[in-house]
Amino acid sequence: MAVQSLEDSPTWEFHLPLSAADLLRSDGPSHYAVQEVLPVKELRGQLAGFQTAFRTQGAFAILHHFDALYSILHHFSSVEAAVKEDALELMQKVVSGHSSALTAILDSTDLAPSLRALHCNALKMNCYVLVRLVEAFEAEPSRSTLLGLDSKKKNKKQQGPSFLWEEERQPILQLLTRLLQLDLHRLWTGSVVEDEFVSLMTGCCYHILENPTIGHQKHRPTREVVIHLLGVALRRYDHMLNATLKVTQMLQHFEHVAPVFVEAVSTWIKDYGMKSIVGELLREIGQKCPQELAQDASGAKGYAAFLAELAEQVPAIVLANMSVLLHHLDGENYGMRNAILAAMAEALLQVLNGEQLEDAARSTRDQFLDTLQAHTCDVHGFVRSRVLQLFTRIVQQKALPLTRFQAVVCLAVSRLQDKSVTVVKNAIQLLAAFLSNNPFSCKLSCSDLTELLQKERQKLQELRDKRRATAAVVIPPEEEWEAMEPELQATVKSCLGSQPQGEEAGDLEAGDPAQVSDKIVRLLRKSSYKDAVLLAQVAAGLFQGMEPFVSCSQPEDEDEEEFLLRLLRTLYTAGSHTEGGTQEPADGTANAGGEEQGAEEQLSSELAKQEMLVQYLQDAYNFSVKVSEAMSLVSRMMYESSVSVVQEAIEFFVIVSQFGIPQAILGVRRLLPLIWSKEPGIREAVLNAYRRLYLSPSGGTERARAHSLVQSLSLLMVDASLATIQCLGEIISEFMQKDEIKPAVVQLLWERFTEKSQCSALERHVAVMLLGMMARGKPEVVGSNLDVLVKMGLDERVHENYRLAQEVCHAISKIASGQKPALGKSGAPFRLPRSHLLFERLSEAISVGFAGSSPHWIPFTETATALIYQLAEGPEEICTQILQRCSQQALEKLVEPEGEAAEPGSSPTGGAIDSLALTHLVSLAGDVALQQLVHLELAVSVELRRRRILGEEQKTKERAHSCKKKQKAKSTGNETTMEMELGLTGASAEDTEAELIRGICETELLDGKQLLSAFVPLVLKVCNNPGHYNDPALSAASALALGKFCMISAEFCDTHLRLFFTMMEKSTLSSVRSNLMIAAGDLAIRFPNQVEPWTPHLYARLRDPCQHVRRTAALVMTHLILKDMVKVKGQVSEMAALLIDPEEEIVALARNFFTELSGKDNAVYNLLPDIISRLSDPESGIDEQPFRTIMRQLFSYITKDKQTESLVEKLCQRFRTARTERQHHDLAFCLTLLPLTDRGLRKMQDNFDCFGDKLQDAAVYGCFQAVLGRLRRLSTKPEMKALVEEFEQKLQKCHSRGLDSLAETPAEGSKSPESSGRPAPQTTKRTAASSCRRRPLRATNREPDSAFVTPEPRVSRARRKISRQKAYVVFSSDEENSPEEAELKEDETPSKTTPISRVSICHAR
Repeated sequence: MAVQSLEDSPTWEFHLPLSAADLLRSDGPSHYAVQEVLPVKELRGQLAGFQTAFRTQGAFAILHHFDALYSILHHFSSVEAAVKEDALELMQKVVSGHSSALTAILDSTDLAPSLRALHCNALKMNCYVLVRLVEAFEAEPSRSTLLGLDSKKKNKKQQGPSFLWEEERQPILQLLTRLLQLDLHRLWTGSVVEDEFVSLMTGCCYHILENPTIGHQKHRPTREVVIHLLGVALRRYDHMLNATLKVTQMLQHFEHVAPVFVEAVSTWIKDYGMKSIVGELLREIGQKCPQELAQDASGAKGYAAFLAELAEQVPAIVLANMSVLLHHLDGENYGMRNAILAAMAEALLQVLNGEQLEDAARSTRDQFLDTLQAHTCDVHGFVRSRVLQLFTRIVQQKALPLTRFQAVVCLAVSRLQDKSVTVVKNAIQLLAAFLSNNPFSCKLSCSDLTELLQKERQKLQELRDKRRATAAVVIPPEEEWEAMEPELQATVKSCLGSQPQGEEAGDLEAGDPAQVSDKIVRLLRKSSYKDAVLLAQVAAGLFQGMEPFVSCSQPEDEDEEEFLLRLLRTLYTAGSHTEGGTQEPADGTANAGGEEQGAEEQLSSELAKQEMLVQYLQDAYNFSVKVSEAMSLVSRMMYESSVSVVQEAIEFFVIVSQFGIPQAILGVRRLLPLIWSKEPGIREAVLNAYRRLYLSPSGGTERARAHSLVQSLSLLMVDASLATIQCLGEIISEFMQKDEIKPAVVQLLWERFTEKSQCSALERHVAVMLLGMMARGKPEVVGSNLDVLVKMGLDERVHENYRLAQEVCHAISKIASGQKPALGKSGAPFRLPRSHLLFERLSEAISVGFAGSSPHWIPFTETATALIYQLAEGPEEICTQILQRCSQQALEKLVEPEGEAAEPGSSPTGGAIDSLALTHLVSLAGDVALQQLVHLELAVSVELRRRRILGEEQKTKERAHSCKKKQKAKSTGNETTMEMELGLTGASAEDTEAELIRGICETELLDGKQLLSAFVPLVLKVCNNPGHYNDPALSAASALALGKFCMISAEFCDTHLRLFFTMMEKSTLSSVRSNLMIAAGDLAIRFPNQVEPWTPHLYARLRDPCQHVRRTAALVMTHLILKDMVKVKGQVSEMAALLIDPEEEIVALARNFFTELSGKDNAVYNLLPDIISRLSDPESGIDEQPFRTIMRQLFSYITKDKQTESLVEKLCQRFRTARTERQHHDLAFCLTLLPLTDRGLRKMQDNFDCFGDKLQDAAVYGCFQAVLGRLRRLSTKPEMKALVEEFEQKLQKCHSRGLDSLAETPAEGSKSPESSGRPAPQTTKRTAASSCRRRPLRATNREPDSAFVTPEPRVSRARRKISRQKAYVVFSSDEENSPEEAELKEDETPSKTTPISRVSICHAR
């Protein structure tokens, strides 16, 4: 580089400006200022001049051409793209050259001050221009984006395809990084680089990081260069303070920079050793005011993301600075709380994990765990959810101490009842993680653990007893002496007067003093105090001066008593100590003592191990109990509206099942109905669950795996309900269609059924059921082995097990379902000849069992009859023969005096009645009647249509062949005409066929010439005479047969509906009422016009005293109402009353009904006012609290603002017609359930006169105060607040005025009702209304003498008038309860009305 002479050195100094405009102002001759901003047209020439000067002067050329480059920056938006690109390229070369020159210059020791100043000015000027160009290019794309599409096209056209800024900026940033790595401190006075220069160099980096796309993978090289440039500035130029402020500022304003700065901080720590930057950043964030962060959601979100991700990268450093952040846990911003809790969790996982922690680390770990546990009850659902997620990670990585295990499990179970769906979902995930990573056992059966725990506790107690027995209690001799001293003192006094015997003295003379001393000690231990005292008295005189008596010589001033006591004490204590350890042990004593000590140590070790085992089993048992509790809660969530919660519940039960918890089978069964879910995700989750549980059994061979699968499925079907079996069948058929069930499984099932493989009767039964389920997916499973099924399942032993025979029939029926022709094809139906072995065996099985008493004969007969009609050619002939055989058997069993056979339709008057035979006969006749109807309307109708279509196709072909030449000559219009004629012919033929089938049902099936008609009098006789035919089974079968006969003919149905509904209402047998309710549902669909007047009797079954009948009625009415088959008005309040039924299953049905009904647009909204009116009526029998429970459920379906506003108006207006205080309370409570807005409040104010006079009631006033409180919390706008205050003043005023009037009422005494402000109730109208209301069922059934036959109809004039009008189903919320509706008294019978026209149930007003 050419070096400028020192004489030409400038006398000014270039100061880096805060803004570009500062360079246009001169602060004196020593400060550089731009002399002239050149016009745009001169910039190209000036740039060329600068380029020429650069060739000769190098980097110093900027000293004389700075104004030209400044002018380019000043006019950057107007300058041509080529000029800007040339300027950038030239400045890059200039700075690169200057950087290379400075490498050698800065290494020299004798750098002149003038040369240093010259290089410093040139460096600052060159870097200023280059950095400002970088910032201008970086800002240009965003500015063009704001200008719109045209500017984008314009810029693209100007810059051309050769210049891409994203590719150009990386080399420039690398150049600046290399420049900063030089020892630039020598260019400044005092060797301190000015902050403005460092800020200039780093400013462009922060500007680049503001680009939202900088975090993309394609910009990773640029991002890394920026990070390293900032790292150099931090390491070499004391950029810490500015970087901290800039990073926190950008985190507050740019959401995308959080992961970028986490990457940057990690690089600065790893490559530049800047660990202190973490502390500075956390301290800066910690100093933020929590109240300000609560209002600045964007800033808090950036800080939270940064903290959470930074803790994952450098948890140890974050842990060291955690204290500055803890006060944010008490702030209102939940994002900050989540971030700090996540940082704690990362510290627990990566730093505070393991058993070898120091005391301080262990204390910190416990504090963090306490904080996490406390925030499982945080006020914000997102925080509770996040904490549960963190605990899930901690448990999965086995970082949770065992001492915390039970506490966290309890918290997870408690969160299962959280109101937040996300919290519940994460609580289930946490429990699943606990199960998968539990330290206890792979089997967590409570019963097994209880037995094992009791056994080990008993063993522990035995060890403790053994240790207590072996560990002798050692009492010091001093304490023993103190215990015996009082008694010994008294003995000494009594013995002092006596003299020792001579024999004893003689013996002692020849004895040893030590032996005498031992003898005295033994006597004292035996409590022989007198002998011991006497012996000690003699020995003291004989052995005076000898051991051990030498130390016990008697002083002159001591009396005899004190001396003897001192002597005995000395001898006793010395002798005891000697025996304890000072005596020489005998042979083997030392070894025995060592063995005893070793045994004691071993016993202590065993005891410690046993205590640990018992504690382990106790913890496992406690965990199993909590898992069982969680299962009951999770099982209720399988039918939640949230798909994710349902999927987590399914996954939970899959995991529970793998751990062998017995209750898991109930949860697995509860999963089954979800296979019918409309959500594909839930259905697939159920399939995956059963695939994991049953299709992946462990075992060596394929045979073993098949056996395991069959055993698991068999266990699932034990004691399963019919619904469960149907759901399981759907799953298995799905698996069969996908070929997921191996042939070995099918082979094993066939072996069990044919008894080739040894199995029980129950296992054989289950095998047939599973084969039938598989046949739904692949009918050839059964079709290829039909003969085996018939011969083995319907053999001569069939009467021993009709349940097995019934399942065989079910399996065979799958053949016909698999032979249905494809859509658009008219294949012949699959039928077997009448002579087939199947029908012979079925006829024989029915006939043989007719006289038996098997309870399974009736359901078998029903299934067998359906199978005959499904597969046989001419099924009516087969069933006729069966009926004749059974009728003959029934006649033979009727014992008559004269021995004459009675006709099937007559009942003997003087003989005994075989109730069982009649029950079987009536049931069989009803089954044949119903199947004959189904056969005509389905099989015969389809066959007629098939044959007609084949005939038409044949005729068309013949006509086309014979008239081929004529067809070519005809026009297109004639072809169209012919096709239209054929279509009309087909439609007319279909109507004719339908009319033919209808005529057969109406006129032929039940006329006197048909066999079925012979059984009608028998059925009617049994139904009309319940006192004579009082067998419950016979009554139930007859009622069901009556319903089946009514299905055949509209005329027969209309004739016997009175008897039908009379039995349904007044029968004392719940089975009869339930059967008739089911039949009524079918009749309402087949003959809606005939059943419509009897609709109130259908609703009446919802208040039946029998829970089974109520459940059946709820199912039937749900089906009819949702299918728009019955009129829905205020009577639907009977369904609402089921929401408080004592039976949980019925409550669930009612809740499901209203949930489905709410999906029909405005259905619940339209019905709600009528439901409120009926249920709030005191005569409805619904108390106030149950009413509120019902309303809470129903009002949860009101979500639209327009519905809310309309209901506010309607409820307010209902205050005018309410007659009792109870109704006022109910209406006011309903208002509290509505989610009011400002428009709803205005509606309430507009109708204030309707309820203003009711505010004197404290309950009503309290409800309005509750509404007001909620509105006050939601009001944010000034207008809303003003409305709330005005409404509050009106409420208080009316309430106070009402209280004043109540205070004056006692003084007025006996004033008439007319003198009060409230009108007198209209008793006449109320009496009339109550007289036309149907009495409750229980009161009706308690009448002992009520007639069982419905009286003749009494048609009123009003009824005749209504019958002329066209009835239609409509949801009315405003019409009054009219006595003219189809709710009849007991002495009235509905008349036949004109056909009704069905309107959608979701019709909105």
